[in-house]
Amino acid sequence: MSARQVLETFSASHPRGSWPAEEFAAARRLEGIPAEVVMDLPSDTFLIVTTAEEKRTP
Repeated sequence: MSARQVLETFSASHPRGSWPAEEFAAARRLEGIPAEVVMDLPSDTFLIVTTAEEKRTP
């Protein structure tokens, strides 16, 4: 099972729109972190998230 972890948030009302969020996510991907941008409609923010594998206990 996997869970998402929020790395950073950016306001959707930024004059450049989603660009700052996309640039941040691209920089994380260059570091080897599988980051993606998603929109959180209730809070009107862009979230940069990564999928983290949860460890299972036997």
